[in-house]
Amino acid sequence: MSTDFFADIPQITYKGPDSTDELAYRWYDKDRVVLGKRMEDHLRFAICFWHTFCWPGADVFGAGTFNRPWHRGANDSAAAREKRIVAFDFFQKLDVPFYCFHDVDVMAEAAGVAEHRRYFAEAMEHLEQLQASTGRRLLWGTANLFSHPRFCAGAATSPDPEVYAFGAMQVRDALEATHRLGGQNYVLWGGREGYETLHNTDLKRELDNFGRFLALVVEHKHKIGFKGTILIEPKPHEPTKHQYDFDTATVYGFLKRYGLEDEVKVNIEANHATLAGHTFEHEIATAAALGIFGSIDANRGDHQNGWDTDQFPNSVEELTLAVLEILRAGGFTTGGFNFDAKVRRQSMAPVDLFHGHIGGIDTVARGLLNAAALIEDGRLDRWKAERYAGWDGAVGKWIGTLDLAGIADFAEKQAIDPAPRSGQQERFENLINRFI
Repeated sequence: MSTDFFADIPQITYKGPDSTDELAYRWYDKDRVVLGKRMEDHLRFAICFWHTFCWPGADVFGAGTFNRPWHRGANDSAAAREKRIVAFDFFQKLDVPFYCFHDVDVMAEAAGVAEHRRYFAEAMEHLEQLQASTGRRLLWGTANLFSHPRFCAGAATSPDPEVYAFGAMQVRDALEATHRLGGQNYVLWGGREGYETLHNTDLKRELDNFGRFLALVVEHKHKIGFKGTILIEPKPHEPTKHQYDFDTATVYGFLKRYGLEDEVKVNIEANHATLAGHTFEHEIATAAALGIFGSIDANRGDHQNGWDTDQFPNSVEELTLAVLEILRAGGFTTGGFNFDAKVRRQSMAPVDLFHGHIGGIDTVARGLLNAAALIEDGRLDRWKAERYAGWDGAVGKWIGTLDLAGIADFAEKQAIDPAPRSGQQERFENLINRFI
């Protein structure tokens, strides 16, 4: 299957680090075995519909610059069908195994419940055909509960129960569609599940409604037999002033509060991590430590900007550290690397979509190779283990059996006077840099 839109773009293949071909992979060799697993199986790349095919290149200061053929009419079913065909052509030419979508990304614009359901059902039937003919798979599906004006005050946290109900309709249909299409996960991103001011916000009611909504999603997952993972995507703010899914630790506390910590994991986005004041690798390590690591949205922000710019990842160092934490966590199960990234507004040529994704894919692949080399070298993990060795020795094990008073008595009886020990931070950093 092919379309005219990308007719001048060749099939993207691996040609090695010395290649001068700009439309080729230099580092992503999908069949290369790394730590006993194919690179494709480690990374599980996906392309998103929303930034890649739905965004018209608009920003708050100006209209869209892309003018794709399917942008001619948001409520045009033929245009939506063309967009889906072009998207799958793109997935094939990049040779990426997965894709992701919001419900409204893949359908014509609808007015009301009946039209939404009809257009979405048509889109699902077509996506099923496209998957069968191309071999591409769905990494995750989701429902857009933030773009339409009805969701101006949120969906699951809306003060209007009818908005809550409309959101429930969308999520039910999107979850069932994800199940039908063989999706590996279902994502909930609470883009407007938060507040602008506490003056008009009943915080407890909104949190309780949000918790109940998520519990109902989990209940419906089991009812329909969906075996994939339910994911929440943390973000601290933007578009709201404060969002309830601020970061991974906050999400875990929320899940514990509503008894969902064994049912829901997190989809971590790099740009959201930095907006929360964390590093990308911190959020991954935190999720792994709490047992809720699920999937990744790969992108980056701009250190000079305070908002979510969704640029393609290009830092080998950042991705090395991120993939290192993923490997330490045991790697992906149902998750993967979805490129929640968009070309810049001035990058309006079709080939720019390929340049952005090729660069991002190669950056992640180099990160995998570096992280694997660090693990195989062993020194980084060995030095870390040596730093905590006391907890595996006699004293550490003994302390682990005592209550607070017992530990205090031990310190008093032994008259302990521990001396500070070097953390050797610079030594660790130097070792990592030698592999990057």
